[in-house]
Amino acid sequence: AMARRFFVGGNWKMNGNKESLEQLITILNTASLDDQTEVVCAAPSIYLDFARSLLDPGIGVSAQNCYKVAKGAFTGEISPAMIKDCGADWVILGHSERRHVFGESDELIGQKVAHALESDLGVIACIGEKLEEREAGTTEEVVYAQTQVIAENVTDWGKVVLAYEPVWAIGTGKTATPEQAQEVHEKLRAWFRANVSDDVAESLRIIYGGSVTGANCRELASQGDVDGFLVGGASLKPEFVDIINARA
Repeated sequence: AMARRFFVGGNWKMNGNKESLEQLITILNTASLDDQTEVVCAAPSIYLDFARSLLDPGIGVSAQNCYKVAKGAFTGEISPAMIKDCGADWVILGHSERRHVFGESDELIGQKVAHALESDLGVIACIGEKLEEREAGTTEEVVYAQTQVIAENVTDWGKVVLAYEPVWAIGTGKTATPEQAQEVHEKLRAWFRANVSDDVAESLRIIYGGSVTGANCRELASQGDVDGFLVGGASLKPEFVDIINARA
């Protein structure tokens, strides 16, 4: 099996200002970070340039969303071309807040994935079930369907990280147990083996998101199919350093 490089993304969501983000960036720039881990910070779009100019070059910068075309009459939207022009290399697509708060469909998310990849932007593609779906026993069905739409829009999997984020665990303080996370990640890898290829199944980073903290990150990181994290609230705190170093 090929070694998958551990990947830790910090999703700042709609948080921070120049003063607080500069303090956070100073902590990250001066901390001792595991060089085996790929680190990416997803800044609000209005701070992409600011974050990229201050963060150590070894830390990647991501947008939190983008549109499906390069330019045009789409008031309030940003494109992969603009994200790249600000020096950022990644975009988060299909986050549950985009799906459930802003009503983005699987189809739209798929189109965004295709355009971002065509624009040579890395994609952190998010999937995950809601509490009622888990309780109804349809977790697999839901995440396979979401993954299918993403897969239909990917040609080069080398630029994709898949983030499994059970919606019931995001910002709720409820974390999937390491066993629950591992179970879904393992099933997702099997899905890729069956529907894409053995090579992609082996090489694709499948990361976990949902109330990851300094306290629970090591146990989660020890699971064989958990290749990193997408961190929300804790990515704005000094403990983000501990999460980056979860495998150190």
